[in-house]
Amino acid sequence: MNASAGTAQMARVLCIMGSGETTPTMVSVHADLLSRLGPRPVPAVLLDTPFGFQENAADISDRTVAYFRDRVGFPIIVASFRNREQATALEYETMLARIAEARYVFAGPGSPSYALRQWRDTAVPDLLAAKLRDGGCVTFASAAAVGLGVCSLPVYEVYKVGEAPRWLDGLDLLGVTGLRAAVVPHYNNAEGGTHDTRYCYMGERRLRILEELLPEGVDILGVDEHTAAIFDIELGTVSIRGRGGLTWRRKGASQRFESGTTVPVSELATGLVSSGEAAPTSSGTRAMGDDGELPAAGVSPFLEEVTRQSAAADSALASRDVDGTVGAVLAIDSQIHEWAADTLDSDEQDRARETLRRYVVRLGDLARNGAADPRDLVGPVVDRILDLRVEMRGAGEYALADKLRDALVDAGVEVHDTPAGSTWDLAAASGD
Repeated sequence: MNASAGTAQMARVLCIMGSGETTPTMVSVHADLLSRLGPRPVPAVLLDTPFGFQENAADISDRTVAYFRDRVGFPIIVASFRNREQATALEYETMLARIAEARYVFAGPGSPSYALRQWRDTAVPDLLAAKLRDGGCVTFASAAAVGLGVCSLPVYEVYKVGEAPRWLDGLDLLGVTGLRAAVVPHYNNAEGGTHDTRYCYMGERRLRILEELLPEGVDILGVDEHTAAIFDIELGTVSIRGRGGLTWRRKGASQRFESGTTVPVSELATGLVSSGEAAPTSSGTRAMGDDGELPAAGVSPFLEEVTRQSAAADSALASRDVDGTVGAVLAIDSQIHEWAADTLDSDEQDRARETLRRYVVRLGDLARNGAADPRDLVGPVVDRILDLRVEMRGAGEYALADKLRDALVDAGVEVHDTPAGSTWDLAAASGD
């Protein structure tokens, strides 16, 4: 299907994902967007440019293709353009043709500045703009999303290399919605723990500096992690889906829109609130000052489930519940498998595997020591010996009765003689 055929009634959509673009949290978003783009098969492409410099670029592409095929239920092919200096004329034209034929164009992880450098002065920006103008969907996430605005953050250069906060020229594809803004994904990131990594790892201090450097009339559009902002260009609306929200920010004053809301694009900047001011009460929105709290972050949906299953495993182990422990361990293993396509560069999968291995070891200990309560195992024998001891004492065989008691003590059983009879317990050293 060519770029002009069948697009008369096709949706025109720009989707911005804050993160999680190849995780279970965004499966339904991708599927719903693809289902709006006409009859199947829906031509869909992955632009590999943002991560084209990485040594594992092929692996990222393969995992993304598998994610769309197996989880989303729509096939996707790679429009490969990893390095403009090394690409042949055939490779370049093949990439352009695949974008032109596609109804769905997706790009995600990598480096914003690298992608912009590769796409600059090529036909890629014009093809993407045509998709939004004539019909189709452009879904950019994480690093790729940074390049959608008037200005673009050189994230790695500032956060990792230590360069001074600055802006690069962006693609300004967001301009098709009528907005002039810099797009900031990972808006509520909290990976830093003890230091501020909100606002795509910039933190509040650097974001304030960056705001002062923005051209007049350009604001900030922030999209939380595992959240999608879906701009319907025909309707002039934006719908927020996922775990977080969308924030429009101008010089420290913000207006926030939560997941599940759909608002006219024209209303994004109408309720800006600075620190100390009263929040607006418009339905479906919650304002936030520049020092206000963002939605809980730091623990991804992946680690949340691993943590929940870890607590279940701990509880099951404490009660010697083998089935419960095995069930929790299998749930952690399933979580690792379900999130295997995640292309985010983090240690979450490694941490989950460490957790899984820890519970395998603990299950091994349980198997060696026995899952059943030792009292239940030895109780019938001990009770019978104590009954025999009573019989011996009744027959005047006190020495033999004492030997029976000594044998129990040597075996780790504490015997307590009382006027009402004898009771017993396992000695602490025998393992409780």
